[in-house]
Amino acid sequence: MRGFPPGNQRSTRQRRELLTLFQACEDFVSARSLHATAESAGILIGLTTVYRTLRMLEADGGADVIRDLNGERLYRPRPAEGHQHYLVCRECGLSRAVEAEQVESWARSVAAATGFTRVDHVVELTGVCQDCGRPELSEPR
Repeated sequence: MRGFPPGNQRSTRQRRELLTLFQACEDFVSARSLHATAESAGILIGLTTVYRTLRMLEADGGADVIRDLNGERLYRPRPAEGHQHYLVCRECGLSRAVEAEQVESWARSVAAATGFTRVDHVVELTGVCQDCGRPELSEPR
């Protein structure tokens, strides 16, 4: 995963510690929940700095971003293989990377046909995972 992008943003100790916490995330995380995790780990960092850091990682390609049902941005470290698409459970937030070469191919062909360059895209797939979709055995039928 990439570190912080070049520019005028300082790589402080708190940001480096936050990056380490973020890299350990296996699923998508909100800025607020990452901030709470940082605080519980003894990292004194402002919520605004967490938001800025996640935005920098997104801009640098170090984070994938989706929106939850309420529109809140959720972040996940981008794997070394690069941009991924995810299927996300609407109930519990579980996420799984999915193969999407057809989407990538389509995006490249649209860019070529229109003459656009540096085309980005977002495809969000949501559903209900197996665990959340199972009816509880204790529920009356």
